Amino acid sequence: MKLLVILLVLCLSVAPFAQVNGDFTLVRAEVNFSRILQPWDGFGVNYVEVAQAIDYETDPQEYGGFSLLDESERQTIIDLIFGDDGLKPGLVKMFYDPFHQKEPGGPYDHETTTQWMRYFVREGLQKTRARGDELTIITTLYGPPPWATQQKFIRGRDLDPEMKYALGNYMVHWVKWLRENQGFPVKYLSLHNEGESWLRWPADGKSGNIGTGHDYNMFWPPEQVVDFITFMPAMLAKNGLTDIGITPGETTNWYRFSAWGYADAIARDAGALANLALVTSHGFYSGGYGRWFGEHRSVGIDILRDKRPELHSWVTSTSWSKMDADNIKEMHGNIYTSKNNGIIPWACIQRPEKWVGGDPNPGCAFKVFEEGTYEVTRGYYYYKQVCRAGQPGMGVAHTMAMDSEIAVIGFSRNKTDHPDAFVLINIGKKDRKIAVRVKGSGCKRFNAFRTSDDQDRYISLGEHVLNSDDRILYTAPARSATTFFAQ
Repeated sequence: MKLLVILLVLCLSVAPFAQVNGDFTLVRAEVNFSRILQPWDGFGVNYVEVAQAIDYETDPQEYGGFSLLDESERQTIIDLIFGDDGLKPGLVKMFYDPFHQKEPGGPYDHETTTQWMRYFVREGLQKTRARGDELTIITTLYGPPPWATQQKFIRGRDLDPEMKYALGNYMVHWVKWLRENQGFPVKYLSLHNEGESWLRWPADGKSGNIGTGHDYNMFWPPEQVVDFITFMPAMLAKNGLTDIGITPGETTNWYRFSAWGYADAIARDAGALANLALVTSHGFYSGGYGRWFGEHRSVGIDILRDKRPELHSWVTSTSWSKMDADNIKEMHGNIYTSKNNGIIPWACIQRPEKWVGGDPNPGCAFKVFEEGTYEVTRGYYYYKQVCRAGQPGMGVAHTMAMDSEIAVIGFSRNKTDHPDAFVLINIGKKDRKIAVRVKGSGCKRFNAFRTSDDQDRYISLGEHVLNSDDRILYTAPARSATTFFAQ
């Protein structure tokens, strides 16, 4: 009898904790703002101007599309991105194309092929500073000039070893010009764009294979990456750029960064490891096995952080996918599974007609059409959910959700003036009732905004108040993302 009483008491004490107070119609979830997993540097944007042109003089390319719009339209887009009610990004990526110097030692032309990219950054920087914030800029060598390659044509596959220091100077000159001539707050220099992808050229390397959907690249084996990380900081310092950090370039995804040997090569070289300022890769996700497989993983980042725990890592390009709820789930993977400190998606403004063969990543925030019109896409409103929530200087908060179709992204204020915020994602095909326990905030009231695959476009849902269990009870519509800001 005594044993029976004990068992009964145990059952009664456990029952209220099954899912949510015994209610199995609810998904149990949590965000803990006092448990910060990693610092957050922010979300970002990237304006791509020239990506595939072989001869810029005969076939100039302006992929971003600002050249087709009038000034009023351009300013509207700038405000939608950088304004008080816009995305409010904290990071910007600027590509460095192959057309800035015709021969080593020759004059530079940094203006011709970068007019609209610089306009985008200049106007965005002005808007950002007007609200008391700042941008952090990373610039990436999109592809080297022909003279730097063994093949001596645009998109030559292999570095000419005799030209490596000249190529280093090519990169340094651009950074110095952006800092001193344009007044742009460049902080990082990235060595390459998907340079690990050696399969993009024929085996003999005699063709650049451009015009078949590929953008500018050069093959960067791990040993070459290590070499440039080793000697580039001295070149930057010689030009008075001691505060510019070097990154390992940008592999296609985090799987390749580790599995293809880049993280290990850097970790084994004491000089490269010491010189590395930021870990970078693209974060393209492919869940199916095959040549383009790429999972969200932190293995490569962990290898380097094991030796240098203070290192931050950024996703410097990632797909907008179908501009849907799944894309925000991909953001969740790049933050919680890959353990990143910042995310900059692929081109936020796209002119579809200018990508040969059709862009393999056609999602974006804005589409510009040849007749001079533009569209604000669903992708903009989904990105607004996370971009406004995760401001620079905040911290990634620990979250959980007991349903694999539900995900929570949390950002702790972390001594900033930004409010605690969390994004609730439902990638399922049905509405789900969710009970989110909120810990460590000190706030009881949260304002909510929602975007869905259906028709919601960052609509205001008003105020939500924590119940006596410190939970928000919320029904997340199918295929939606909802952001809650502490008040």
